[in-house]
Amino acid sequence: MATGGEGVTVWYQREITIQAKRRGCHYISDDILKACKEELSKIKVGVANIHIKHTSASIILNEVVSFNTRCFDLIFFRTDMEMVLNKLAPENLNYKHTLEGPDDMPAHAKAAIMGSSVSVPITNGQFNLGTWQGVWLCEHRDSGGSRKLVVTINGLKK
Repeated sequence: MATGGEGVTVWYQREITIQAKRRGCHYISDDILKACKEELSKIKVGVANIHIKHTSASIILNEVVSFNTRCFDLIFFRTDMEMVLNKLAPENLNYKHTLEGPDDMPAHAKAAIMGSSVSVPITNGQFNLGTWQGVWLCEHRDSGGSRKLVVTINGLKK
């Protein structure tokens, strides 16, 4: 979408809290869209940067399965992702950083591999993602608690 340089550029920022999740990957696009509905509705074309303020959880863009037609695939996706992450950073290594428990250092390693931020394009007030893409919070601790996200939105005002 060409913009021709017209319009006013705006910035919005909101901190949102995602309730505690069990270990694994959790689809959170709808939570972010709901929390930032007002700000997103004002953007013609722009970008949302979503950052997690923690070092033992991560934010990724990945496959979203249809909850109606493919519910078993959702379970398989979560199970498979956890299996891959546990192979990359297993708990049974001889870690020195163990003060917060055996899942702490592997959680930091997984978060370093996956990342703490994603950028999502915005078009006409909506996330402009592929058909099967969505934002996921990956909780790498057995009991990580609630997680804080900072969503920074920048773009041309409608």
